Amino acid sequence: MRVILAGFAAIWSVTLIGYLISRYELLGPDATTVLARLAFLIATPALLFTTLSTTTPAQVFTPAFGVYLLSTIVVAASYLAVAGWWWRRPAGEVAIGTLGASYVNAANLGTPVAAYVLNDVSVVAPILLFQVLVAAPTAFAVLDLTAGGRRPSARRLLSLPARNPIMIASGAGLAVALADWHPPAEILRPFELLGAAAVPLALLALGMSLPGSRPLAAGAQSVERVTAVALKVVGQPVAAYLIGRHGVGLTGPALLAAVVTAALPTAQNVFIFATQYHRGERLARDAVVLSTIATAGTLLLISALLG
Repeated sequence: MRVILAGFAAIWSVTLIGYLISRYELLGPDATTVLARLAFLIATPALLFTTLSTTTPAQVFTPAFGVYLLSTIVVAASYLAVAGWWWRRPAGEVAIGTLGASYVNAANLGTPVAAYVLNDVSVVAPILLFQVLVAAPTAFAVLDLTAGGRRPSARRLLSLPARNPIMIASGAGLAVALADWHPPAEILRPFELLGAAAVPLALLALGMSLPGSRPLAAGAQSVERVTAVALKVVGQPVAAYLIGRHGVGLTGPALLAAVVTAALPTAQNVFIFATQYHRGERLARDAVVLSTIATAGTLLLISALLG
């Protein structure tokens, strides 16, 4: 339990530093955008390349990951149905809201939780793989194609992967892993150094966006925010439990792994994506902040009930 609390304490400590930087205007008015772009264009791709290049196919297909994947599909489809088909929200905002409801903080919080609660860090690898190779690229395609306000051409569609640094880095890392090539440490070290900055940069940018914000205030996107956070905090872990326990008969550590990974809060990268594309920025920020606060309690409860 102490390790989970320590993980959240680290997240909020760095976010607080970002808040103070913005509150006292230490880096200028454009600092939030600059740090967010640095995280999106440089640091996050480096982190994903080093992570995926050391992943093996055997780490991907586990029962716990299968349950997590199904729970993600359930909550993502639920948000899409409500926001896209019922509320008729713009496609870009729906994409960000869907990520807010289902894109978990596997890298920053998932790793320590997997290490000290599940005793198995490998459960995080397939989640990262799915998110960076399927979930994020799908959202990027929607965000990119709606950014210009015009019907995309076939050439624009086909060139999407080549124009997105996260997709490029993810593809390169997966290619290295599938080729069973182990790059020398001298080659990986620059990527490791840059990748180490990804999470701090994202948390600083998140904190710097908070002065003047009111995550619980009513207004634009308030309904979307409540829906996304409720699905993330309650809907996804409940779906994982029902699917895992009653659908495929998981018990013990496998069931715990499935529910815990589904219960992780919204990743701060969702805010970075929203900032990069200027779509649903407040929605993304509030989903990250509120889900991280709420899941500090739900993860403890899940660990106590299933651990």
